[in-house]
Amino acid sequence: MLKPVIALAAALCLFAATAAAQQTAPAPAAVKWSDALKQKPDWYSTDEAVRVADNVLLYQRDSGGWPKNLDMAKPLNEAQAAALAKEKGEADSTIDNGATYAQLAYLGRVYSARKLERHRDAFLRGVDFLLKAQYENGGWPQYYPPRKGYYTHITFNDGAMINVMRLLRDVSRQKAPYDFVDAERRASAARAVERGLECILKTQVVIDGKRTAWAAQYDEKTLEPAPARKFEPVSLTGLESVDIVQFLMNVPQPDARVRGAIESAVEWFRAAKVSGVRWVEKRDPAQPGGFERAAVKDPKAPPIWARFYEIGTNRPIFIGRDAVIHYDVSEIEAERRNGYRWYTDEPAELLEKDYPAWQKKWGAARN
Repeated sequence: MLKPVIALAAALCLFAATAAAQQTAPAPAAVKWSDALKQKPDWYSTDEAVRVADNVLLYQRDSGGWPKNLDMAKPLNEAQAAALAKEKGEADSTIDNGATYAQLAYLGRVYSARKLERHRDAFLRGVDFLLKAQYENGGWPQYYPPRKGYYTHITFNDGAMINVMRLLRDVSRQKAPYDFVDAERRASAARAVERGLECILKTQVVIDGKRTAWAAQYDEKTLEPAPARKFEPVSLTGLESVDIVQFLMNVPQPDARVRGAIESAVEWFRAAKVSGVRWVEKRDPAQPGGFERAAVKDPKAPPIWARFYEIGTNRPIFIGRDAVIHYDVSEIEAERRNGYRWYTDEPAELLEKDYPAWQKKWGAARN
């Protein structure tokens, strides 16, 4: 625990020096955390990039991970930095909503540009957190240490597990900007990705002997599809399954199991497309957020896919906070109808671009 304490002390000292300098100098324009990974490569060598990286260090928990839904690029004063230091022991490290793997991606870029040891050390602690959080069966929970409830489930929802695996895969391959990672951690990352791949193949839902798509989350013990929030029931997902298939398409030298999983999922996507419907958003000051979303009939609309499909019937399903399943999105309350992503067009690119390119390279599965 000595290095994290030293790094924290260094970061606090830097904040004190920065605060003193800002008393006589105008505050620099601050980037938002949501834009921190969207900057041009040269930006990551700037003092502003280092300032944000030092912020990220302050938010890192003792576990090595990070909490979610915080603007970690927002300038902090000394009192705010000191308050964050007292939260280091919080058990809220997560991979939900982009947390932890996004911070690691950012620190990797800044360390590659500036070579400041404190950023490297924080990055390595974050990688260790991800490796430790993985279940023996290859899945990852939303939080680690696991929280009670659906947070313990293996979580594909919102790209959580797949984005963790993408980062670890890049680490294992010494892909820039992670080429500074030591050989032992690279080997551990490679093993974690292999276990994760095995988990993906085992959790592809089989109906009547036929492989289909994936659920958004799974019971961590039985590997059966599991519910999360009241409006996130047991189902197949037309959104997260896209990420999973794209990850499988990047497996080098895919064996028959991987190829079969991809082919089966593509067949499912083709069968699950929704035609003649357009998901529209209209301005409506009377609604929360100032807009109203609706599915309208339009014979000219391109194909779309539902977020959730009923297992067994493959019918699109929609659920409000009462947990009652409906087959028409207009039947759920406005707050959920407008506040959730019920339809997606992401499978279109998978079918029209990604899959043909992959098939040309690897061909159809041979069982």
